[in-house]
Amino acid sequence: MMKRNGGVLEKMLVNQKQGKKNKNSNNKRLLITVNVLGSTGPLRFLVNEDDLVLQVIDAALKMYAREGRLPVLGSDPNNFSLHSANADALNGWEKIGSSGARNFVMWKKAVVQPTMSDGGPELISTKGNGGWKTWLNKSFSLKISSH
Repeated sequence: MMKRNGGVLEKMLVNQKQGKKNKNSNNKRLLITVNVLGSTGPLRFLVNEDDLVLQVIDAALKMYAREGRLPVLGSDPNNFSLHSANADALNGWEKIGSSGARNFVMWKKAVVQPTMSDGGPELISTKGNGGWKTWLNKSFSLKISSH
């Protein structure tokens, strides 16, 4: 009886493994390129055709951080926008494969905050106090006095 049950279990496990293989073979993997605005080079990685745009942005942010790239971007995928060459910003809930594109540009969304001066919302960039370029210019502009 033990062999019989073991045989049934083995058959079930084999069927499950074959089902997983068939399931994965239906998912097409895509090699995509994501250019991050302000970064030195593109990110290239594999995604499933059925992955959502927000999942792709999250994967790009994690890869960007893991590689130690500058400028530091943050980790919330909702703060970023992914654009393909042939379309405007992609909706975060659509599948990445639906756009048909393989090359994308990602940047941080601008933040709209109300100001007290005019009472209306004003578009404010999320960039810091100028970043490394401002720091570099300030360092070169320091005057060194001689005796």
